[in-house]
Amino acid sequence: MRTLSTEYEVRGPWSLATSRRFWEGFAPAALAAQASDALSTVFRVEADWSWASAEVTQRESSAVVQVRGDGDLEAAAAQVTRFLSLDVDAEGWPEVGKRDAVIADAQRELPGLRPCGFHSPYEAAAWAVLSQRIRIVQAARLRAGIIEDYGDEGAFPSPERLRRADLDLPGRKNEFLRAVADAALEGRLDTATLRSVDPQEAEQRVQQVKGIGPFAAELVVLRGANVPDAVPANESRLHAEIAERYGDDAVLDEVSLAWRPFRTWACVLLRAMREYRTHEIG
Repeated sequence: MRTLSTEYEVRGPWSLATSRRFWEGFAPAALAAQASDALSTVFRVEADWSWASAEVTQRESSAVVQVRGDGDLEAAAAQVTRFLSLDVDAEGWPEVGKRDAVIADAQRELPGLRPCGFHSPYEAAAWAVLSQRIRIVQAARLRAGIIEDYGDEGAFPSPERLRRADLDLPGRKNEFLRAVADAALEGRLDTATLRSVDPQEAEQRVQQVKGIGPFAAELVVLRGANVPDAVPANESRLHAEIAERYGDDAVLDEVSLAWRPFRTWACVLLRAMREYRTHEIG
């Protein structure tokens, strides 16, 4: 087992504490609440599907990323910056708040929040299959069971192991998970590839994987590849938030024009505000 520690300059606002708070409430990421100031997680490295652990700390405007594993650790560290949105130059993010008072309020409420996505599009696609037509808490239990039986030290199983797993899952989830595993092994769920094309084209490519529909494809691209500038078309709760914040006649596609080139970030910020508000009320 080897260790690599790398320091990255984060361009634009960022708060590890705020981002970690967001991720701790993000069930698919399976990040437990942590006592230290660091963010720690385990994941599969896209470059070689090896196991890796990561610990991230903040040093003023820099992120210190320490990864441990037996695979490509440089690729692992770079992957951490992607799923924490640290690789995005966000110096222009405050300007979005200047153009939109609603976003400005949210930025003040959750300062330095950067969207924390899935570890990879592969894990996002697997979650999309597991969560189809069942409650999130049930899907989380299914995922936890798969990790316990076929994962490594808390990480989701590699695509090769997942496609050979004998899983007791409802409906066609076994079939669809194998299709996801095959797509990952063939490079069709590669983060760099999905981020190199228009988000809508990326979503169309992902929908070619058996069992992945439009809603799931959005999840894979926007939260798996962590694309920073796209608008989800199938998020009913986001549309409800838009109606509440901007008025019943507001249209997401029109409102979001002021958010470019951080439309995904603005959508996540509004959704986070809604979740926190609902949790506080509930």
